[in-house]
Amino acid sequence: MYKRILVPTDGSELAGQAIAAAIDYARASGAVVVAFSVAQPYPILPAVDGAMMIDPGIDSAELQQVAQQAVDEVARVAKDGGVACETHTAMSFLPYEEIIRAAEEYRCDVIFIASHGRRGLSRLLAGSQTQKVLAYSRVPVLVLRPELPAA
Repeated sequence: MYKRILVPTDGSELAGQAIAAAIDYARASGAVVVAFSVAQPYPILPAVDGAMMIDPGIDSAELQQVAQQAVDEVARVAKDGGVACETHTAMSFLPYEEIIRAAEEYRCDVIFIASHGRRGLSRLLAGSQTQKVLAYSRVPVLVLRPELPAA
């Protein structure tokens, strides 16, 4: 049974699915949820030609505040569910590396992470932090994908 669950979040609805699953598991098992969010020092946006561009219109302090709000929301939901929760944030151009580092630093024994489930060119162009965490983490990773509408 897992004792410490790292839940990376960007505050999105998709991340909320991983958060809900982690809190449900933690409630049933007595585990601690470790909420984690990574702010990129400058937002990097994909350009039309596949290159990446930096959006200088947003400052790092604002991005750090957004990351803090994301983990604070996880802590609120965990508390409402009767689950112990720690919160941590980091600033990095490479979120997947920080997620892996956090799992090790905070002694987590599993990572619950959401994935868009993109395929083909979309995955190639957008990249996938989840794929990179899955590929490089020594800590087990549970990937949650969005629910698909019934056919």
